[in-house]
Amino acid sequence: MRAVVFEGSGGPEVVKLRDVPRPVPTREALLVKVHATALNRADLLQRQGEYHVPEGQSPIPGVEVAGTVEAWGEEVKGFTRGQPVFGVVEGGGLAEYCLLDQGMALPVPAGFDFAEAAATAESCLTANETLFTLGDLKPGQAVLIHAAASSIGTTMVQMARHVGATTYCTVGSRRKVDALRALGADAVFDYREQDFVHEVLQLTRGEGVPLVMDFVGGAYLERNLAVLGHEGCLVMVGLLDGMSAQVDLLRIVQRRLQLKGSSLRLRPMREKREVNARFRQRWMEVLAQGGLRPVIHARYPLEDAETALGEMEANRNIGKLVLTLERNASHA
Repeated sequence: MRAVVFEGSGGPEVVKLRDVPRPVPTREALLVKVHATALNRADLLQRQGEYHVPEGQSPIPGVEVAGTVEAWGEEVKGFTRGQPVFGVVEGGGLAEYCLLDQGMALPVPAGFDFAEAAATAESCLTANETLFTLGDLKPGQAVLIHAAASSIGTTMVQMARHVGATTYCTVGSRRKVDALRALGADAVFDYREQDFVHEVLQLTRGEGVPLVMDFVGGAYLERNLAVLGHEGCLVMVGLLDGMSAQVDLLRIVQRRLQLKGSSLRLRPMREKREVNARFRQRWMEVLAQGGLRPVIHARYPLEDAETALGEMEANRNIGKLVLTLERNASHA
């Protein structure tokens, strides 16, 4: 089969399309014929040599796929050949075939093509887990979402609005400000021109917000704590600005703040299945009814993975970058 591989670490020059052995389904895995897959920040970090693939997972990049069931392991039950499915995988997604654990496989929602399904899996699982399981977001509350033009950020905005929460967002360009406003965000701040701490405290009359979703880390930590209200919660989803920062511990103690971290890929499969089940129970019907849709920035053929990764590296995308395979990008 054809697959995207990184021959070493570095820039676009290490991205290659090669013939590699087709994976063989293990006991509880489906072999999926991939019709569409999507890029994530981990794929870019892996290309740059800054992300080490967890032991036992495929070195081929790609953590979410949509396609049809081709074969399965001896302990798999309830699937048929040709059945449309999508889900988060343990690497190997940027290829013509990929293994998908049966506990992670989801039916493609009605009205979704394969590209939309591929753009849904990782973002929706992460957004649901961080907003509601870790962040305990309630109707009527407010949440500050950083990197809100990302695929996870645009999903968080939609989910928060769906439950009746107020969304404050930070982005890095006027074009992204307009896009988030069109998506329904209540307030959007361009971090290059505005101080989000000042803006949020002004909007909340100095009370701050009960929840912050952060993909930045680093220098944002102290500012995130400053914008949290009493007993507020900071959920760290990414570390784009670095893995260390100074922090005022007294602020945390006096205001009884909570700091939580989240990483889906590093969890054992048992926990991933639990995350998947929580998402499935809460959001699959909403997806089928059109109440939640992935924001897709662009679709590329698999052969253009290098170009798509470059778009992500330049931080130009609003929503997901999807790779489709020529044979089919939709399903009957």
